[in-house]
Amino acid sequence: MLQGSKEEMAKKKTSFVCSACGAESPRWMGKCPECGAWNTMEETMVQEAPVQKEYKQRGGLGNEAVPLCDIEAGAHVYQKSGMDELDRVLGGGIVEGALMLVGGDPGIGKSTLLLQVCAHLSKEGKRVLYISGEESARQIRLRAQRLGVQESHMTVLTETAMDAIEEKLKKIQPDYCVVDSIQTVYRPEMGSAPGSVSQVRESAALLMRYAKTEGCAMFLVGHVTKEGSLAGPRVLEHMVDVVLYFEGDHQHEYRLLRAVKNRFGSVNELGIFEMTGTGMHAVKNASETLLSQRAKGASGSCVFCGLEGSRPMLVDIQALVTQSFYQVPRRTVDGMDSSRVMLLLAVMEKRARLKMYNRDVFINVAGGLSLNEPAADLALCMAAASSYCDRPVPADWAVMGEVGLAGEVRAISQMERRAVECLRLGFTHILCPRDNLRSMEKMEGVQFHGVDTVAQAMAVMDLMPGT
Repeated sequence: MLQGSKEEMAKKKTSFVCSACGAESPRWMGKCPECGAWNTMEETMVQEAPVQKEYKQRGGLGNEAVPLCDIEAGAHVYQKSGMDELDRVLGGGIVEGALMLVGGDPGIGKSTLLLQVCAHLSKEGKRVLYISGEESARQIRLRAQRLGVQESHMTVLTETAMDAIEEKLKKIQPDYCVVDSIQTVYRPEMGSAPGSVSQVRESAALLMRYAKTEGCAMFLVGHVTKEGSLAGPRVLEHMVDVVLYFEGDHQHEYRLLRAVKNRFGSVNELGIFEMTGTGMHAVKNASETLLSQRAKGASGSCVFCGLEGSRPMLVDIQALVTQSFYQVPRRTVDGMDSSRVMLLLAVMEKRARLKMYNRDVFINVAGGLSLNEPAADLALCMAAASSYCDRPVPADWAVMGEVGLAGEVRAISQMERRAVECLRLGFTHILCPRDNLRSMEKMEGVQFHGVDTVAQAMAVMDLMPGT
């Protein structure tokens, strides 16, 4: 008996699969030979399983090849999710048959948001199925009670085996479905463990086939790694139609929803939610919300109007410049690219004669946002100069512009849209590149101050040292 068990164990084989691209190798390698990623080869058990007749007979879609000009072009029909910010990121709403992947840190609010969306769709008369592999039905009921949607008629299924899930899908035939999460479901005919590369890939392929053939829109919840990327094979992001990332700090009440892939709309839109005890609430007036707690009359604070897709948004860029008592001055940046900040500080020291070599500099974007566009360069420089000279920027001024290595201020895009948002919130003076004013029409109620260099901008705002 013991000898037979040893022979059985000897027959089992293992292989190593890359978690980034899904490439397989008979032995472990530090670097994946296909995608070049390091330390991504994971050991999986290769187990021969009998091929089921149903799976063996399953073929393709059976469609015929047709000329492109004969294909009817119809516009996508969007179903409102009940969350305006989610509809904005998705491009207008949920598309029939779409496969959407939602990722984010644990506890960020993925399940809460999707449960609210399911409750709204169920209220609209849609057949909704919520599949959970992590929580029991009682736990989902308790969360629904906390969110005030306990009277919803959506169907809840707690299951992890894909064959049972597929059977329930064919029986219920939902219009919308949520799978929470894709790392917990598995196919029993495969020998690998749930969450492995092969299980995630095959489970997602089965769900994608059902979504496309039956027209069911599906949300897949995905876990993220410690680096912030979606766990599992990279091919998972290529299979789905939409990839959404939930961002935010647990210390802040605001959550940001971004689309890094969207086959039905733009990937530049941003959704802002507020996490409360009764669930996720959309933040409609983001600019007013982000500036509501701005310090009045304090130096080192400058307002900048950024663009997230088609949405202009005013944010408060804060800087603190103090005398350093260390051999190497400290540079701490939160919300912006640290290398870009170092570059701008060097430009100010070279072109505007601000001595930064013996100063500690701390930069922060209030509200937990991340700014990536170069149009925020001039606002950061003015905030640093304001803290350096200990003179506050006037409360009704907004600053925007890109700064080059020579200290020049370059033109930025969509200046009129930014100016309209500034005027709406009471900012009557705008410091901006002079080149933008040549193509802009005059606007009542706002005064533009065009500059060509950083030194000119500091002079206009009376932030030159020694004056």
